[in-house]
Amino acid sequence: MNGVQVRSAERALSAGTWLIVGGAMLYSILTVTPLMASHTPDGWVWTAPILPLVVDAAVVIVVRLDSVLARLGGHGGRWSIVLRWMTGGMTLALNVADSALAKDLVGVAVHAVAPLLLIVTAETSLAYRRAITAALMAQEAQQRADREAAEQAAAERREAAERRERERREHDAQLAREQREHEARLIREQAEREERARREEREREEARERAEREERERERREREQQQRERERREREAAERRERERQERIERERRERQQREERAAREREALLAAGPATEKLPEEQARATVQAAFAAELPVRAAAELTGWSVGWVSSRYQELRDAPRPVNGTALAGRP
Repeated sequence: MNGVQVRSAERALSAGTWLIVGGAMLYSILTVTPLMASHTPDGWVWTAPILPLVVDAAVVIVVRLDSVLARLGGHGGRWSIVLRWMTGGMTLALNVADSALAKDLVGVAVHAVAPLLLIVTAETSLAYRRAITAALMAQEAQQRADREAAEQAAAERREAAERRERERREHDAQLAREQREHEARLIREQAEREERARREEREREEARERAEREERERERREREQQQRERERREREAAERRERERQERIERERRERQQREERAAREREALLAAGPATEKLPEEQARATVQAAFAAELPVRAAAELTGWSVGWVSSRYQELRDAPRPVNGTALAGRP
């Protein structure tokens, strides 16, 4: 059988099973409800259909779960068997209880038909479902084995084709590798020749640079030597100029000292002459006024020393104050 036929048979089994279950449930509710109503207090008569509904609901659960487990290839275990037979037994007992209490054997037989049919149908459908599931699993296993065999054959063909392609690629790669190695050898030899030529050129360049560097170093040493010689001459010239400057300063200092000493002696001589008895000549009077100014004598004392008037001496003092002092610090006589 193919898969379509198996699925069609499985749908027919499911439809028939649920038709029997639905009819048995309806017949059970109609049969058990009067029995429960007669054994229920008056205020609770409305609860009579609950018990057959509960029992039938358990039957539905058992049938549904058994079908699912059978489709999956599983097993509910002992408790599922206990629940299945317990619900079937309860349904049978509730349906024949009224006739059994009345000792009506025909009624017991008639009311036992639906529960027994439900019990047997549940067991039979479970067996059918398990058989169908086993057959489907076997068929799927066979199909899987066929697919695996086909896939293995295809894989072997692909592997053979890939091996041939790989061998061809390896052969082509070998040829290409040999060609590349030959070209690489030629390129390497050319590179070695070029490198040797560059190395020789570099060695010549280095020799030339070394010679230029040595020449520059020699010129640099000569320049440094000339520079040191020039600096030595400049240093000697500077030292000589410094010595000459020091000698000139010392000579000027001695000359200045001599002039100052001579001027001091002249001033002392002029001032030591005492008050003039008559008016001194103008040149001598100016020298005396200059000596008095240098000695910081009053104008009147200078006038007494020269014999000239106080006004004339004051004018000479003012000239001496206004006259610039020489570099050597000695006072110069001003001219009128």
